[in-house]
Amino acid sequence: MFIEQPPQLIRLLYPDALWRMDKKVKAVYLTFDDGPIPEVTPWVLDLLDKYQIKATFFMVGDNVRKHPKEYQMVVERGHRIGNHTFNHIRGFEYLSKNYLANADKANEYLHTDLFRPPHGHMRWPQYWVLKHKYRIVMWDLVTRDYSKRLNGPQVFQKVKQYVRNGSIITFHDSLKSEQNMKYALPRSIEWLLAQGYEFKVFD
Repeated sequence: MFIEQPPQLIRLLYPDALWRMDKKVKAVYLTFDDGPIPEVTPWVLDLLDKYQIKATFFMVGDNVRKHPKEYQMVVERGHRIGNHTFNHIRGFEYLSKNYLANADKANEYLHTDLFRPPHGHMRWPQYWVLKHKYRIVMWDLVTRDYSKRLNGPQVFQKVKQYVRNGSIITFHDSLKSEQNMKYALPRSIEWLLAQGYEFKVFD
């Protein structure tokens, strides 16, 4: 649970970040990290179209550089875009000026006001600068679809176990997550709809 749904103590590290939306509204915010890539992102987009759902894609700048067609597909289908740095780097491992420069480089391609740090890692000086440039979006439920220790049904179970009003749910449109995500995502969407949840994006 420490990873899937971070405790309040962890959330207090970045108090101005979005961890969970309105607790009184039966809605969830579906997000995808690490794309876009041609092997996975179009599949996700077609699935979201099937259910008429809009989501937010936190993209790696270098993937946008390499796959502009897939980036444009996300934009044209009306989804929100977020910055996930240019090289998917961990804030704890880089000097602030290098990390911030990497985020700025990504935004030359992304042109967004949303930011999500890879792995949720930011040093406080990085966070302080970034929160004045972006709305920093973390998560209330990370599915861990990337984990080699989990299979698709287990990822789906994470959604059912931890979702609640206002949850920001994180999947990944990446090769590492592909198998688990393709199993869990459609089942999660159908289950969430059956439970009466609405899907929203960050206005």
